[in-house]
Amino acid sequence: MNAKDRLNAVIDNIEKVIIGKRHIAELSIVAMLSQGHVLLEDVPGVGKTMLVRALAKSIGADFKRIQFTPDLLPSDVIGVSIYNPKDMEFHFRPGPIMGNIVLADEINRTSPKTQSSLLEAMEEASVTIDGVTQHIPKPFFVMATQNPIEYEGTYPLPEAQLDRFLLKIKIGYPSSREEMEVLNRSQVSAPIDELQPVMTLEELLELQEEVKRINVDETIRSYIVDLARQTRIDPYVYLGVSPRGSIALMKASQAYAMLKGRDFVTPDDVQHLAKFVFGHRIMLRSEARYDGVTAEEITDRILAKTRVPVQRLVGQ
Repeated sequence: MNAKDRLNAVIDNIEKVIIGKRHIAELSIVAMLSQGHVLLEDVPGVGKTMLVRALAKSIGADFKRIQFTPDLLPSDVIGVSIYNPKDMEFHFRPGPIMGNIVLADEINRTSPKTQSSLLEAMEEASVTIDGVTQHIPKPFFVMATQNPIEYEGTYPLPEAQLDRFLLKIKIGYPSSREEMEVLNRSQVSAPIDELQPVMTLEELLELQEEVKRINVDETIRSYIVDLARQTRIDPYVYLGVSPRGSIALMKASQAYAMLKGRDFVTPDDVQHLAKFVFGHRIMLRSEARYDGVTAEEITDRILAKTRVPVQRLVGQ
């Protein structure tokens, strides 16, 4: 079974639980293949938590959930060193961040101090406690959720934290037909309870290495740089996409190409993913809010006016 078939088997498995949201499952797989992380922003009850659980079950991963609250401490997330009087040594007791797939539920409900405890883990797959660095087992994937309509008792994620997320995704409500199917499947039992793994962690790690070899032509890399630079000079933007954002778009495009069964990236891949990679990295000026302009609209405008490279044939 080739990479495309194996990845589509995971997506098909997720669709047994999350109905009618194949593109959301695809984006989640893209982030995981890229060794990135996902921020899910949507209203309660649309399946954010269920999506993460379905993804973890589909690959047989160690799943951990962190419920972020205002009184949560950094040690509750990353772990703590505890002194053992028997051997007179400190022993590390790992926190829930030390898992394969971690659900950071309602991440904007905890304090900035606790939010910052995720920075090292999400960037370097490690945590440092009392000067000792502990490495998080691979694969490591964080999917965080936040509610966009409730602001009381929340702490907006700072730019440094947002930049750690490869993609920002909104699930949206299902159609009437899809919601009816959800009711039918949930009448007797929860579909998530019957889900079985269709991929091993070893297979996922192999694919994460294989995706790095997906060819990105120099014209495509130049196209990505042009798009990022345009965000930095837009009059509505006071903070544009960083070089980390450019790298994120390239890696996501490689993963998306693998998902579609190709060994090279096309301009269409870049265009499809740009709004999910750039949207949360673009910080708007107050004039943009007054004029009702969103980061997604700015991304669309930049895509429309930036010259698209001509795809060269393989071998030329």
